[in-house]
Amino acid sequence: MATRGTTNPNRLRRVDRWITGAPWAARALRSAADPLVVDLGFGSAPTTTVELAERLRPLRPDARVFGLEIDPERVEAGRRVAVPPGLNFRRGGFELAGLAAGIGGAAGPVLVRAFNVLRQYTEPEAWKAWEELRGRLAPGGLLVEGTCDEIGRRCCWVTLDRGGPRTFTLACLPADLARPSDLAERLPKTLIHRNVPGEKVHALLSDLDSCWARAAPLVPYGPRARWAESVRSLAARGWPVLDRPRRWRAGELTVAWSAVAPAGATGS
Repeated sequence: MATRGTTNPNRLRRVDRWITGAPWAARALRSAADPLVVDLGFGSAPTTTVELAERLRPLRPDARVFGLEIDPERVEAGRRVAVPPGLNFRRGGFELAGLAAGIGGAAGPVLVRAFNVLRQYTEPEAWKAWEELRGRLAPGGLLVEGTCDEIGRRCCWVTLDRGGPRTFTLACLPADLARPSDLAERLPKTLIHRNVPGEKVHALLSDLDSCWARAAPLVPYGPRARWAESVRSLAARGWPVLDRPRRWRAGELTVAWSAVAPAGATGS
């Protein structure tokens, strides 16, 4: 199913920053024998795929980045700008069939970034897509699937390996929020309908809102300081926060998937 295709420069800068900066995510790329990367569903223009290739270069200069789209016109638009070494565009979808030729003996991608491609699917279809994609990862590979707004100020994503979902991340420009739960509109498809009382993701956002309110005395120091204090307080309440203050100050929060996994959901 073709997506709406909205593409803006720097829309995915927050997830790219996390992929290259969060230690355990970056480790997957650094340690890969074959750094094959897929940007799935890059949209109406190849902008964010080109940006991903550029951002990965300091980490792995030999990375091979493939932008996949099911719309042949979008693929052709990508090929017209595929100037950086190692950047290619192919036609393909969740089955990653577009990589079947020309990739040598690769065991599969070490990284698949799939953003804003599952919002128009049903929740069961999203779980199925997760299963299909992670089954095609190389050993040690990661799938980063999520959603962001049109200019990349509000983002949410889940990181999976071949065994299943591992982490859930919120990333934002704190100055853009009235409260952290404003990010609920950008929850991945597997979680967006679970933001109701009794579900773990609702409890997380509610607790984060409470911590945000308690951090109001830090307003004079700016929204980033308030966000970082909110995350510190959330961790103090026992939530399994996995990142460190440096990433909090960037407007991020990563928790173990078990903290938000829907009860009884397939693949949780």
